[in-house]
Amino acid sequence: MIQTSLQLKAKKTLQWTTNTIPPLKEDEILIKTLAGAISIGAELPQYNENDPTEPFPSYPKETGYESFGEVVAIGEAVEGFKIGDRAVAFFGHKDYGIVKESKAIFVPKGIGHQAALLVILSCDAAKGVRKLNPKENNRVLVTGSGTMGLLTVYYLKEYLNVRQIDMLEPHHARGEIARKLGVKTVFENPSDCPADFYDYGLECSGFNHAFKTLQQALKHEGEMCILSDGNKESFQLQPDFYRKELRIVGSSDGWDYKQHAKWYFGQMKEQDSGLRELFEKTIHFEELPECFEELATGSSSPIKVLVNYC
Repeated sequence: MIQTSLQLKAKKTLQWTTNTIPPLKEDEILIKTLAGAISIGAELPQYNENDPTEPFPSYPKETGYESFGEVVAIGEAVEGFKIGDRAVAFFGHKDYGIVKESKAIFVPKGIGHQAALLVILSCDAAKGVRKLNPKENNRVLVTGSGTMGLLTVYYLKEYLNVRQIDMLEPHHARGEIARKLGVKTVFENPSDCPADFYDYGLECSGFNHAFKTLQQALKHEGEMCILSDGNKESFQLQPDFYRKELRIVGSSDGWDYKQHAKWYFGQMKEQDSGLRELFEKTIHFEELPECFEELATGSSSPIKVLVNYC
């Protein structure tokens, strides 16, 4: 059996490669991809070769992050999956992926492609929120309504029932999605954000001007979590950080993907969450190189891209 995968060979240079799929180890499963996604915030800086966290990139690079598919083969020691089950895993832009059973997330029946694919980043957002652990009556400001910002809002509202969640987001359309997910007020201009007002803040934009606004907006001894991954701009601490004795924490990856998935998929079965709106563009996997070019030139700027393999 042949596996087709998309590799980044050099700056803005993508190439399809093929490999023979090796025999499964006893703890591995083989997944046939049904759908994937482009994680724009993470993948585009690599494609453009302007990721400040990787000043000297090496090639070739594997591409992609979230993948959803059907289990078509299992190793001898696998007990948690059977052939025909569906799973989410981290093998990227490939038509088949081999993953260890322990690294795959079981997807129950009735969960659509979009909801399944968001379980990973939803858990990443949840970890940052859990580090702050705001109470229902706390005021929370989220900067940036990309995928991470919107999933952060969803977790704040649905898991912790925070009543006042506001957002800084200059794009009006994205602000409308944020309101549907539970945001009370969307500030399109940083100058409109009230100063010394919020108990907690979550930075999801990747831009220093938003980080600066967050420091201004927090109360004395307020707390913030940086969920953006540092691949857009460098952040600078402002006089407000020291004057107000603010606290800051970083967050990376999820707290426990399988435990989070139990809650998350339960939510998806019970309600129409509106999270499907994050996928503003849908393509077939063969269109991935052209889509990356569009994203790089700015001719297309969706929140998230759904990649169909069917």
